[in-house]
Amino acid sequence: MLHGVLLIALFSLAAFYVGDMAWAKHLSISPMIIGIIFGMLYANSLRNNLPDTWVPGITFCAKRILRIGIIFYGFRLTLQDVTAVGMPAIIVDAVVVCVTILGGIGLGKLLKLDKSIALLTSVGSGICGAAAVLGTESAINTKPYKTAVAVSTVVIFGTLSMFLYPILYRNGILDLAFREMGIMTGSTVHEVAHVVGAGNAMGKEISDIAIIVKMIRVMMLVPVLLVVGWHAARKPLEDDPDAQTNKRKRIAIPWFAILFLVVIGFNSLDLLPAPVVSGINTLDTFLLTMAMTALGAETSIDKFKKAGFKPFLLAALLFCWLIGGGYLIAKYLVPLLL
Repeated sequence: MLHGVLLIALFSLAAFYVGDMAWAKHLSISPMIIGIIFGMLYANSLRNNLPDTWVPGITFCAKRILRIGIIFYGFRLTLQDVTAVGMPAIIVDAVVVCVTILGGIGLGKLLKLDKSIALLTSVGSGICGAAAVLGTESAINTKPYKTAVAVSTVVIFGTLSMFLYPILYRNGILDLAFREMGIMTGSTVHEVAHVVGAGNAMGKEISDIAIIVKMIRVMMLVPVLLVVGWHAARKPLEDDPDAQTNKRKRIAIPWFAILFLVVIGFNSLDLLPAPVVSGINTLDTFLLTMAMTALGAETSIDKFKKAGFKPFLLAALLFCWLIGGGYLIAKYLVPLLL
């Protein structure tokens, strides 16, 4: 197993190196995204030459290391973030998350899309992009290629929003005050990195609000994972009869989600020096990069073909909702809440 883990670690180090380049920083492309690309390139080139004894190590990275990374993700958040922007941001985040996830699941049924892919794409679009997809994958234990498909869709549209929001705002199409624009950006853009990129392009006043609103949205991953884990135990999403039989025996509580919340509470006490927290966040990014790379290493082009065009159509429809619905919420609901 160690060989497989070391292989993924080497790919992740390469992803960190590329992510530290000027062009990657300018585009706000995180090492996690580069990692999954490296993994997919490997899966479609040299993967067949991999010894079978290395496969458990890759699986370990995609499952166990992933959950550790999600737990450590809590060091990026504090409960003080919630009070900084107040109740309006919490309400808007809750509305966006609920409508996006439930609407995405409903659209998935209309499109006759695979249930797991629809759920992963909806949660990724509704909460925090790739990190939310990975967390949900751990709760439902779906197949790696489905996770990779969902990650790909939210990354594509999250990156698009990072460039589109500043253009629409600068040209007056999104005619919102800085506070409303910050809330819209934080509550509708997919990835944390994308929120940072879009916010900085629109000004510090918008960026500060957007990042805090986004952090509150990330916290909503915990209750969502608890609900998803409970529902998956009662009614498994996978078609494997054996998997369904095993899952019906018990309700799979995603303990990593509980620990994620515990870490947020601990981080709120501000007991650790800033350099230590920064180091933990860097380690966490590396762990999540390893998980993403491992998922990519299990994903071939044939599996994307198997998934078809529908996942990207669902992500596109959710993207349109996030822009249009987010604008209406920020324009008309936020002023009433302030």
